[in-house]
Amino acid sequence: MERVTSSRIPTSARSPAPPTGPYVRVALQALAAVVAGFVAMGVVAGLGLWAAGAADLPGGFTAVLAAVVVMASGGKVELSGDAGALAGTQAELTAMPLTVTLVGALVTGYCFLRPLRHHAVTSTRALLLRAASVVVLWLAALAGTSALARHDFPLTLGGGTSEGSLMDIFGELLDATNPTVGFRTDLGPTLFYGLLWILGVLVVALLVSRRTPLPPRLVHYQEPVRPAAFAMLLLLLAYVVVGLVIGIVVAATKGHAAETLAVLLLGLPNITWLALGVGIGGSWQGKAEGPFGLPMPQILDAVLRGGGDSPDLSTVDLSSLAAQDARAWWLLPVAAVLVLAAAFVAAVRSPARISLWQHSLHLGIAFALTMLVAAPLTLVEARFGLSVLGIGDLDSLGGEVLLRPDVWKTTGFALLWGLVLGFLGGLLASRVHRKGEVVDQARVPPTRP
Repeated sequence: MERVTSSRIPTSARSPAPPTGPYVRVALQALAAVVAGFVAMGVVAGLGLWAAGAADLPGGFTAVLAAVVVMASGGKVELSGDAGALAGTQAELTAMPLTVTLVGALVTGYCFLRPLRHHAVTSTRALLLRAASVVVLWLAALAGTSALARHDFPLTLGGGTSEGSLMDIFGELLDATNPTVGFRTDLGPTLFYGLLWILGVLVVALLVSRRTPLPPRLVHYQEPVRPAAFAMLLLLLAYVVVGLVIGIVVAATKGHAAETLAVLLLGLPNITWLALGVGIGGSWQGKAEGPFGLPMPQILDAVLRGGGDSPDLSTVDLSSLAAQDARAWWLLPVAAVLVLAAAFVAAVRSPARISLWQHSLHLGIAFALTMLVAAPLTLVEARFGLSVLGIGDLDSLGGEVLLRPDVWKTTGFALLWGLVLGFLGGLLASRVHRKGEVVDQARVPPTRP
């Protein structure tokens, strides 16, 4: 009998290779999440820039749009200037267009979670594979967008009259006639902060989702974490919705509709989350100098300019805002109502066996962590200056806007508010039937056979 060797075994009879279908499907789902996130951010940023008048920029709209998307993803865009041999320019900008950030995070997180909802369980390996696919594709897309985010714009020194201004003549003599300001993406920090951003989005998405399965090792932690995390997301979104309604009313009744729409589409959470922090007792430090400024409510601009030429920063808190407009005191009761509502939602979504002190602790920690992340995102540092022969220290033809949160003060107040209102929310939810609650059989009427 002829001996059969393994080399002569038909191919169909050999052990099948590991299926590649699931890996391809995961990769395609990750690609869909990344594309959807970038498209959503691009649409919102494009509409916001159009409302702000950026569509009239000389050949730079695409670059500015890419820069806004990069900044919204946590990237770093550096500004630079050139004003000739004897003049200098300086420009700095550190800010996140949080409306674009929020939309991108919501869309990406939703698309990441959607395929998981069809599974009853998931393994740690499968979850890490799915997350790693999204992260790699996100960083690749961010690097490609960063390559587009570079442009130079010419600046006009004079008033644009046909006869020429004194600054034009003076600038021509000093080789400073055509100063420019441009921006470039710093790729290294952009990819690093972009990595932190997308990881944060995926983690928060898993924390707030109620139906997405977790690996067996993490199931034990979902009961104390997920209800409070969802309540905090709901709180942040509630502030954005309230701000959106107010912004639409202002645009319809007070004029300047295009400018208001630009603020809503680019930086609405920058204002509303500051209002949340101020409403619970937190504060920001800042100043605004020169003819330049940022699109912000008039009351906030007035507080930031209150220091005049003083080098000290102005304090933005409830009392300083109320000194400009007494209606700012409404931030306190609004914060109390919305945080209490969030505490109630967290308690209702929690199992019935969770005690009141646990509700208090869960919400206190969750609210403190929320403000620890949200408050620094509202940071704004913007500066532009032009000097001639070194005179003016780059401030003679420029301006500066600073807005920095007192992070630990705001976080401390958030912890205190969370502890108190978490207890009250749990007390209110005790009258509502919740998951795992046993119905008193004595109150249930007997059924007839």
